[in-house]
Amino acid sequence: MVDLKYQLYEKQGRASFPERIKYNFKIYLIKSFQLFANDHSNKGERYYFKMALMLQNLKLSSNIPPEYTENAQNTLYKMQEHIEERGHKYQWSLNDFEIGAPLGRGKFGRVYLAREKTTRYMIALKTLYKIELIKGRVEKQVMREIEIQSHLRHPHILQLLTYFHDHKRIYLVLEFAARGELYKELKRQPGERFNEHLSAKYTYQVADALEYCHKNNVIHRDIKPENLLLTYNGDVKLADFGWSVHAPSSKRTTLCGTLDYLPPEMVTGQTYDVYVDHWCLGILCYEFLVGRPPFLSDSQQETYVKIKTLNIQWPEQITPGAKDLISKLIKRKGSERISLAAVKKHFWIQEHRNNPK
Repeated sequence: MVDLKYQLYEKQGRASFPERIKYNFKIYLIKSFQLFANDHSNKGERYYFKMALMLQNLKLSSNIPPEYTENAQNTLYKMQEHIEERGHKYQWSLNDFEIGAPLGRGKFGRVYLAREKTTRYMIALKTLYKIELIKGRVEKQVMREIEIQSHLRHPHILQLLTYFHDHKRIYLVLEFAARGELYKELKRQPGERFNEHLSAKYTYQVADALEYCHKNNVIHRDIKPENLLLTYNGDVKLADFGWSVHAPSSKRTTLCGTLDYLPPEMVTGQTYDVYVDHWCLGILCYEFLVGRPPFLSDSQQETYVKIKTLNIQWPEQITPGAKDLISKLIKRKGSERISLAAVKKHFWIQEHRNNPK
């Protein structure tokens, strides 16, 4: 889309010098990426790694050669097999990886682009400082996150491949989602909101991931755009299981998650179950279409009041079909919320998710 816009501007004589430079650099990077993809010499591997990072930083996923995106999933399987072959007794360490540039940082550590030396597979290496985890009293939360995410295998869930630690840090070896946070992609859109096609597509994929989680007795409890990542070919990966919990049958009472996404049962201190994720999915779909969550307010107290009273404004960009779906998810009682299977079959989802306009 960016390239088509540039080419149109070029014909009209409206392309600026920076746009021209960036476009030409993109073409250079893509050709270089293809050139070095099969060059396994030290120099070739080094350039391939740098090109992949620059492509990721420039958000050029739509221009990545199809053979790479197709092979990426196959390589993921190879990495899985490689880890399984080494077995649980193998002691992973930083020596198994080439560390690249930082991808992001959080309260307890950083995430780096890295590559496993044997398979040459690019991964995201999440590092957590033990001393910070202890200070924040989240050691058990992190171990629960590792335990849960390491057992989940789904196309729309970011895969935790393995983990290891040294005297200072815990390292999580994660699948690399090249386009980064969905939230940043949302903010880059015109009006800072997605069109109906992308909103329906992403809502469907998150619903599919959550349905899988619930079948495995996992409640995510922190669905929001910041916890969703995008792959090279634009598919969603549900990530950050820091607030997730394994709940086979019992009701939960812990207040957690993000304020604007909290369901009424959490706000009022009641017990809750998997249906908190259904509520969050409705809030998420609304934010996709509008650019902000429905209960966003100037104060925490005002937000709580809006959630309790279901005080929702419906802007014109929310069509009747989208409103029907969101209304069925944002119900006061969890048991009245539409099932995730029904979300995927909803007429608005079916009409728009495979129909880009």
